[in-house]
Amino acid sequence: MDEIDVLVVGAGPVGLTAAAELRRHGVGCRIVDRLAAPQHYAKAVGVQPRTMEVWDTMGLVRAALDEAVPMLGQLLYSDGKPGPRIDLVLPPDVPYCFAALPQYTTERLLTEHLAGFGTRVERGTELVSLEPDADHVRAGLRGPDGPREVRARHVVGCDGAHSPVRKAAGLSFGGDAFPEQYMLGDVEVDWDLPPGYGIRSTHHDAEGRVDDVLVCIPLPGRGRYRMSMMVPDELAADPAGGVQHGLEGGRTPELRHIQAVLDRLSPQPARASSLRWSSTFRISHRLVDRYRAGRLFLAGDAAHIHPPTGAQGMNTGIQDAYNLAWKLALAVRGLGADGLLDSYHAERHPVGEEVVGRTVRHARAAGVPADAEDLDTVLRREAQLLVGYPDGPLTEPPPGAADAAPAGPAPGDRAPDCRGLERDLATYPVRLFDLLRSPRHTLLLHVDPGAPDDQVTTCAVAALSAAHGQLDVYAVLAPGAPAPQWRLPSVRDAAAEFAAAYRPRPGEAFLVRPDGYLAGRFAPPAPERLATCLRRTFAA
Repeated sequence: MDEIDVLVVGAGPVGLTAAAELRRHGVGCRIVDRLAAPQHYAKAVGVQPRTMEVWDTMGLVRAALDEAVPMLGQLLYSDGKPGPRIDLVLPPDVPYCFAALPQYTTERLLTEHLAGFGTRVERGTELVSLEPDADHVRAGLRGPDGPREVRARHVVGCDGAHSPVRKAAGLSFGGDAFPEQYMLGDVEVDWDLPPGYGIRSTHHDAEGRVDDVLVCIPLPGRGRYRMSMMVPDELAADPAGGVQHGLEGGRTPELRHIQAVLDRLSPQPARASSLRWSSTFRISHRLVDRYRAGRLFLAGDAAHIHPPTGAQGMNTGIQDAYNLAWKLALAVRGLGADGLLDSYHAERHPVGEEVVGRTVRHARAAGVPADAEDLDTVLRREAQLLVGYPDGPLTEPPPGAADAAPAGPAPGDRAPDCRGLERDLATYPVRLFDLLRSPRHTLLLHVDPGAPDDQVTTCAVAALSAAHGQLDVYAVLAPGAPAPQWRLPSVRDAAAEFAAAYRPRPGEAFLVRPDGYLAGRFAPPAPERLATCLRRTFAA
C-alpha cells in the first residue's frame, strides 16, 4: 500500500491549487481525477484581483496575464433600454485588475505549474472508498491499472458538488435549488459593443419580475463571449434527485436556441456564430456544515455552491485551498500547533456562508445592485479584497481599548501591497509583495529614526524562536532612519508608501501569514505578544 502525506481528490482549479501549494510548501501529495481528460468548457471565467495576488505569490501570475483578457465592466439593459454602466476600476493600491479566463485555460496553467514540482494528475482515477482511522486514511482508488489502495495522512476533497469525500465524511450539505433552468454557450457575435465589457440584459413581466435574461462574459478572441440564458421549454428537463448544480446532460443547446435569445434581448442586432460548446445547467445554493472531519477536508464546490453572480465560486474555492495548504504543510512536518487545522473551518466557513448568502440575494435581484452601497466597497468585495479573518483563532487581537483600532490594516485583514521600496543592491523600486512570496511567515519590523538596534533584534529573535525558524524577517526603514548595524535584510520606504498603507506606529511589527493576511500588529515592540501569537500556529 502506497504511503503519502496528502491525497487531493479532484483536479479542477481548486484541487490543482491545493496540490501545487502543498508541493511549494515542501509536502508530498498525489492528485487524482475521475475524468480521463480535462473538459474543454469555459465554465468559470471570471478571475478576481485577489486570485491574481494569490497566483503572484504562487509564481503563476505571469502565465495568467499572458492568457487572460481584461474585464473592464458591465453594460446593463432592462426591457430594451440602457441602464447604468459599471466600470470595474479599483484604486491604485490594488496591483491587479478584474480578468476573464476560460476555466480550461486556468486548469492547464495550474497543471503545468504543478508539473514543475514533479507532480502530475492521475487521470481516469476514481475514489471508491475512504476509511479514516486515528493516524491515517485508507483510500480505495480505481484507475486504468485497476483497483488499489493508498494510505494518506490527510485527504482534501476538491471533487465538486457531488463530492464523494463529503459523502464519506458524513457531512450535511444543506440548502435549496433555483427552479429555473439555464443554458450556456461559447459563441462569437458580430455586434460593435465595447470590448472587455460584460453584458446583462433582462426583461420583466407585468408584475416587475425578471422573466428573461441574457448574460455575456467576454473571452479571449474577437467578439467571443460565454453566454448564459434561460433554457427554452424544448430543452427543459425534470429535475432528478440529489444535488442539482452545474452542467447537465440531456439535449444540448444549438446555435438557433442562443440566437433566439439574442433576437429578444441583445442591445443591438447581432448574429451568433462559431459555437464551441454548449450545455444546460442548474443552480443550487448549499453549504457544508463543517469543512473538516478529522483527517478529511473539503474545499471549493464540495463545500459551497451558489449562483455564479459576481464570479465568486472558483475564486472562493481557490482561496479555500490557499488557506488550507500551508496549514497542512506545517501539520505534516510536525511544526503545527494542536489547533492549527481546526482554524481552516473557523476561517473559511464564515466566508463560504457570506458568499452563498450574497450571491443568492444578487441572483434574486437579477445582478449586483449598482446602488447597494458605495461603489468602492462593492468592487473591493466582488474582487474578494475584503475577505479577512479578524475573529479567527490565529489572529492576535489588540491588547486593549487604546489599541483597538489602529489606522491601516487590522489584524486578520489582507496585507496590502505597496511600491517604491528600495534595496541597496537593486536599482529598481521593489514591491512589498516581492517580500511576501515566501511560503513562510514574514515579519516586517518598521524602524524609525533613532530606534535602538537591540529593540529590533529582540523582536526578531523571539519570533524566529517561536516559529522554529520558519520565518522571514525584514526591517522596513522609514525615510531618514539610518542603515541598520545588525545583519538583517532591510528595505527603505523611500516613497513613504508603506507608511501610507500600513500607518505604522513607532517601532511597530507586522506579522504576515503565508497566505498574505496579517496575523497581528505589535506596538510598542512586544516580543512576548509576538511569540504568543506565533504559538497559535506553531507547536511549542
